[in-house]
Amino acid sequence: MNTMTPPQGLRTASDNVGTTPGYMPGFGNDFETEALPGALPQGMNSPQRCAYGLYAEQLSGTAFTAPSHQNERTWCYRIRPSVKHTGRFAPIEVPYWKSAPNIDTSGVSLGQYRWDPVPHTEDALTWITGMRTMTTAGDVYTQVGMAAHIYLVTASMQDEYFYSADSELLVVPQEGRLRFCTELGVIDIEPKEIAILPRGLVYRVEVLEGPCRGFVCENYGQKFDLPGRGPIGANCLANRRDFKTPVAAFEDRDADSRVVIKWQGQFHETFIGHSPLDIVAWHGNYAPVKYDLRAYCPVGSILFDHPDPSIFTVLTAPSGVEGTANIDFVLFRERWMVAENTFRPPWYHKNIMSELMGNIYGQYDAKPQGFVPGGASLHNMMLPHGPDNDAFEKASFANLGPDKLDNTMSFMFETRFPQHLTDFAANEAPMQDNYIDCWDSLKKRFDGTPEGNWD
Repeated sequence: MNTMTPPQGLRTASDNVGTTPGYMPGFGNDFETEALPGALPQGMNSPQRCAYGLYAEQLSGTAFTAPSHQNERTWCYRIRPSVKHTGRFAPIEVPYWKSAPNIDTSGVSLGQYRWDPVPHTEDALTWITGMRTMTTAGDVYTQVGMAAHIYLVTASMQDEYFYSADSELLVVPQEGRLRFCTELGVIDIEPKEIAILPRGLVYRVEVLEGPCRGFVCENYGQKFDLPGRGPIGANCLANRRDFKTPVAAFEDRDADSRVVIKWQGQFHETFIGHSPLDIVAWHGNYAPVKYDLRAYCPVGSILFDHPDPSIFTVLTAPSGVEGTANIDFVLFRERWMVAENTFRPPWYHKNIMSELMGNIYGQYDAKPQGFVPGGASLHNMMLPHGPDNDAFEKASFANLGPDKLDNTMSFMFETRFPQHLTDFAANEAPMQDNYIDCWDSLKKRFDGTPEGNWD
């Protein structure tokens, strides 16, 4: 039996409140879990009368008629139906959380961008008020594209709950520890872990250890899935068994509560007299999940050349165009480099995709200077980028024995859509005005001879 943990007062059948959430392994599994014995119906979804006086309710994450291998839904057995968890809505302002389309860059010219970590403030910031949108792409109204955010959270949500009708959220912590108390159970995450919060799921965010800072990819389109491995086969990259979904946990608590919903890029609030986290049992495959990035098993070249960065894909959200993602989540973590006669860092390139990178910890091999933990960079579609001069010089003259890239973890939110800066990213976030200068000292080495000028 499981229930959510303090500070907000919770109960189980045995009145034993644990401090460690429980999890079930697997990605996309059909799970079943109950916090009270016998609360989950067997052999059917909607009995005439549910045990414990609960209400049966379905939460659908895909269209009813989606192909069976893509169809996602969860049956919930709850103290009150969701219609009792909202009242009359009123619009509210959440000024730093933006949605696409957003093309107001306030006069900032096109270019390659990089930012230092967004600093903490003395303000008490919750999950809602501490979200800072950096870029948007696509269109929230037609449910394509994404937004990239940085969160700054110093305060737990007190009798306050949130859900997004627009998107699922991929959460990438960089500093501090958070707890997501959701309708379907409790997830704790910290740096080197990620979590996925499905569209429509109600939750409250608590600070376990602060201040907290991290990155969020808001996915307007089709859900994140594991990438096809192709000739890699059945193993490596992110394995399904390493994803963890929470066991059932519930709150039976009467208290004045605020529920905030994000819908079509706008925010609305409603007030109720109880906690909406009241699902006692559930079964299905539409649920939150966490993953430890240290379990990611990278693959790479063992003879020559540097493969495309797509080999480092952890999760992908399809776009409808085969092989061209709405979003890819790509991880660059510790790994061995062994390729012979090869320039080992990422090569110089222009790309049809747009790449927002973040540094979780350590040093990124293509940018040994300036790309610091908590920082971010953006290389938009068809804008050239690649190693800075220091990385180029080091890689061009290195002794090519086996070399381990250690103490490094960076990631990329990559999308087929151009990413537009928000006003915050352009004018308030600590943008590095001199980032473009990192390529200034690259030399002309062509001298008309096959050997070139490598002095």
